[in-house]
Amino acid sequence: MGAAETPWYVAAALGGHGKQASRSRSRAAFASGLAVLLALSVAACGGGDSSSDTNEPAGAYPVKVVSAEFPTEQKLGETTLMELGIRNTGEQTIPALTVSVSVGGEEGRGSTLPFAIRDPQPGLAQPDRPIWRLADHYPQFAGSSEPGGAGTSNQKTYDFGALQAGETVNLVWKLSAVRSGRHILTYAIDAGISGAAKAETDGGVRPGGSFAVQISSAPLDKEVTDSGEVVEKRRN
Repeated sequence: MGAAETPWYVAAALGGHGKQASRSRSRAAFASGLAVLLALSVAACGGGDSSSDTNEPAGAYPVKVVSAEFPTEQKLGETTLMELGIRNTGEQTIPALTVSVSVGGEEGRGSTLPFAIRDPQPGLAQPDRPIWRLADHYPQFAGSSEPGGAGTSNQKTYDFGALQAGETVNLVWKLSAVRSGRHILTYAIDAGISGAAKAETDGGVRPGGSFAVQISSAPLDKEVTDSGEVVEKRRN
């Protein structure tokens, strides 16, 4: 480097001159422009919290639970169905019928999974302990073989889509008991995901209910059918 030559980084810091300073300014302008474009892109997308329910119509939507069934006595390994019949008793379409499921009690509320409790023991890699296991492709609309409830950001909440005024849907969860004891399984119904649309009963409260279930550790007496399905043995 000659004695009279100024390094490009010094020229750039001082405002610079010549080709090196010009190139530095070009790089800075490009980086600045890219940052602006990225910022505009994030703003247009709403960041990481965007969802399709941002325009959910606010209000209260009358809902009635017309049926709720789940066996109160079960055995380990037994497969049972939890069934809910829900009717839109109002005059407007419910934006998104949702059902939130949780095991009752503090341990159930602390779990991130709908059919599990949270083990308070520290340091566990997976603290959620299932009481029931949900079968693949469930929940479903009764009579359908296709999944009917879309998952949401809350693993305990299922989205069954819009429900027309006066319409009734029958929803089914297929569950297998994997932990013995007495457990409470609760369900709560709402009319949307964002919280703007709320379901309510005639009494003005959020619709829902619970099942008190005793799961016995007694083994099931099973047999394998000709089709390969494992079923409980018929009693003569």
